[in-house]
Amino acid sequence: MVDEFKQKIAGEIALSPDPGRTIRKWREEFGLSQNQLADAMGVSHSVVSDYESGRRKSPGVSVVKKMVDALIELDIQNGSPVISKYNPDIKLDCIIAMDEFPGGVDLNRFIQAISGRNMNPDRVLAKNIYGYTIVDSVKAILSLSSEDYLKIYGWNIERALVFTNVHLGRSPMVAIRAHPLTPAMVVYQQPDQTDPLAIKLARLEGIPLVTTDLDVEDFVARMNSLKEEI
Repeated sequence: MVDEFKQKIAGEIALSPDPGRTIRKWREEFGLSQNQLADAMGVSHSVVSDYESGRRKSPGVSVVKKMVDALIELDIQNGSPVISKYNPDIKLDCIIAMDEFPGGVDLNRFIQAISGRNMNPDRVLAKNIYGYTIVDSVKAILSLSSEDYLKIYGWNIERALVFTNVHLGRSPMVAIRAHPLTPAMVVYQQPDQTDPLAIKLARLEGIPLVTTDLDVEDFVARMNSLKEEI
């Protein structure tokens, strides 16, 4: 997907009747200054300005490649907002695994399948689970934008969001509470401990907060077995 996106940008610049204007369009789309792009390309600051203004002739293939590589690399460092915008199906780096079920799975059955413990027993388990997403909580905190957040829900919000790399579990629940979409269940995979605030937030949102000692590989294997049973 990223390589195709690079080809799209490079092709537009190379075929444009006004390459400088096209370069400027993409630089601004990526939210970069001329100096930022020039630094990433390893060229003097005047080079980008000269290309955009037309003072330099149309850039050759090697310059266009260096420019496009710099745009993409800077976007990745910034959490890939532009890449995600133009490639909506691209898998986010924070998503470890994701799948949908052909039918609903009772919450209690799901918890049993992962040998889980519901930390929010006051919650009446009435919903079904239609899928799951395993998310690296640290990567999500560092890189997930509000637009990207929608992508972790896949085809159905009635799913279990499973967070790895959990220390206290406060941040995932704060993020969920701050967003209008609410999953059917939140699972912490091998948390160091569960913060009472996380449990309180889960109770306020009416979400079962479940912990499991399964590693990711075993978790996915059990999800596959559960999927076959439906």
